[in-house]
Amino acid sequence: MGVRKNQRDLTTTEKRAFVNAVLELKKRGRYDEFVRTHNTFILNDTDNGKRTGHRSPSFLPWHRQFLLEFERALQAIDASVNLPYWDWTVDRDTTSSLWSADFLGGNGRDSDGQVTTGPFAFSGGNWVINVRTDSRTYLRRALGTGQRPLPTADDVRSVLAQTTYDVSPWNSTSTSGFRNLIEGWRGPNLHNRVHVWVGGDMTSGTSPNDPVFWLHHCHIDKLWSDWQKAHPSSGYLPTRATTNVVALSGTMEPWNNVRPSDMLDHSGWYTYA
Repeated sequence: MGVRKNQRDLTTTEKRAFVNAVLELKKRGRYDEFVRTHNTFILNDTDNGKRTGHRSPSFLPWHRQFLLEFERALQAIDASVNLPYWDWTVDRDTTSSLWSADFLGGNGRDSDGQVTTGPFAFSGGNWVINVRTDSRTYLRRALGTGQRPLPTADDVRSVLAQTTYDVSPWNSTSTSGFRNLIEGWRGPNLHNRVHVWVGGDMTSGTSPNDPVFWLHHCHIDKLWSDWQKAHPSSGYLPTRATTNVVALSGTMEPWNNVRPSDMLDHSGWYTYA
């Protein structure tokens, strides 16, 4: 069983192992499959139609499975690697450790947003954007240029205080519920706001092109885990078959053999430090 650590607590060896495994996954072509899958679901998930990965109760279990598959792909390359998480309530600026040249690299340049430092810089030759929304083949960031700063610890506490997992109409317009507030369509806007703060590739459906995607979603997964512990009697909703959304025992595409009920307890696969 693996332990997912805060990225600021990784050793130099652990950082190098993570980066090398990600680069090797990219070299083998497998990384782009994850980007393609995420983009497909971003484009297809709608408020008034079928929705699985986003704008829906299954946002959290879908991404938990997505992260787990990515982590297993990395571990097939290097068994020592576990996904780290980025606690953006603490590491809140462009000089934080995750943006160092020996880890994820820094901000994009002013002229075109291109990341020019670190292992995922286009100039290094190891990180060409193949699954993309336009002709640009380089990783882009615009750290902190959005209208709002990163979420605070108080923002997180207010979302964790929600006592119900989700509510009808089970989409981005749901006025309460933990899922919609953590996804960021209502309230303090947690998940969505971080994507906007990073900018560049993180603002599109192909956001996994930026490896920080995995650290961000790993933190979202940790917050779900924290919420589950704080509200043990408040389970996944809806529990009964509901039009256009995945109920507790429904199956989630693209796997079709994974249910939200299968993803509620991660302790058999990993823990958080």
